[in-house]
Amino acid sequence: MTTLQTRPAPPTAIRPRVMARSGLHILLIANAATVGWFFAQAGFASNTLIVLGRLAGLYGALLMAFQLLLVARLPWLDRRIGMDRLTSWHRRTGFGVLWALLTHAVFITFGYAEASSLDPVNQLVNLAETTEGVLRAAVALGLIVLVGAVSARWARRRLAYETWHFIHLYTYVAVVLAFTHQVSVGTTFTSSQAARTYWYTVWGLALSAVFLGRLALPLWRNLRHRLRVSAVVPESDDVVSVYVTGRDLDRLPAQAGQFFLWRFLTRDRWWQANPFSLSAAPDGRTLRLTAKAAGDGSAALRRLKVGTRVFAEGPYGAFTTLHRTRPDAVLIAGGVGVTPIRALLEDLDGHAVVIYRVATDRDAVLYDELCDLALAKGAELHLVTGPIVPDRLAPRELARLVPDIDERDIFLCGPPAMMAAVLRSLADLGVPKRQIHFERFSLAG
Repeated sequence: MTTLQTRPAPPTAIRPRVMARSGLHILLIANAATVGWFFAQAGFASNTLIVLGRLAGLYGALLMAFQLLLVARLPWLDRRIGMDRLTSWHRRTGFGVLWALLTHAVFITFGYAEASSLDPVNQLVNLAETTEGVLRAAVALGLIVLVGAVSARWARRRLAYETWHFIHLYTYVAVVLAFTHQVSVGTTFTSSQAARTYWYTVWGLALSAVFLGRLALPLWRNLRHRLRVSAVVPESDDVVSVYVTGRDLDRLPAQAGQFFLWRFLTRDRWWQANPFSLSAAPDGRTLRLTAKAAGDGSAALRRLKVGTRVFAEGPYGAFTTLHRTRPDAVLIAGGVGVTPIRALLEDLDGHAVVIYRVATDRDAVLYDELCDLALAKGAELHLVTGPIVPDRLAPRELARLVPDIDERDIFLCGPPAMMAAVLRSLADLGVPKRQIHFERFSLAG
């Protein structure tokens, strides 16, 4: 199955992910320095607790604006970093926001209590009754604590996505309340028109990014392309492929390896979005997704009727050839994780080795297509079957299948446990992290 091909030269430019990540770091550091400068220009209170509390409030609000940017789903960032990593950073930043604002509330309350004859509880009540915006800030903090609680791992696993997402929307209420509190009573902003203008600009850009990436762009693309189901093809007893057509699909900037959040506008499922990867490289005429029945949403795909309207958000994801670092590649798929791998094989240049891990031959979805593609592209294809334990993709086995694995790009997609095991094997084999590409496909806040 292997033929010789002309190998493309590896890219020499700065890697897209490094460029985007560095840009975000520079943006955050520059704004943190600007906030610190405006804070110092406003002068310091005599009470150290009040000074530290005000500074914590400013940086907590700045992190909140940065959080919005991370989940704005701007195409430039998403293609270079990926929704999974951006969402993970958003989550970690969120806990930073929570602790910064709790520090702000505690230090301010104890600082003013130290300067008065009131105890901290009565001081807080007094501030809420006499100082503009403090009551709004208290409500905002309560909402942020609530969102933080439901975002903790133990709670997130127990909540349906729709429930979690609905509660998460209260963050925007908290943003408005906290922002109006800051600009109305924050000494940094009441003492400087330049600081107020800067703060309005920061928040205006952050909210505009969210509006553009999560509302305006998806609406515009769906109005333009008018997607509909054109065919529903069962691939096995529990796997189905859905073909989607529309207008001007050659202008939709989708790439092999990416995914969409799909809403099929039926009476009982219009409200539910599911992340499914493209299982074939976009050809400008049709998009195809392939899914395994793992819940009510994916099981209902088999009952879709031709002509059903589709609302698709995306394309999303950095699991593409944009991040190639080497001329040759290894594509490792597990189960239905083969869908983006199959699309990538269609799109890849250079020699490729495909390793498809399944429990039994019957679980090898799209295997016939993989065989045809491998033959056409001169790729090697290995079907690895057997029980999950013992691991069939241990370091020794991977080295046997691909002796030069440390000289190739690795594209990996499959169940979480399988991906974790393969990542450990790749680390043991000394494969550089920059050559390993994977993405966790899931709905993200």
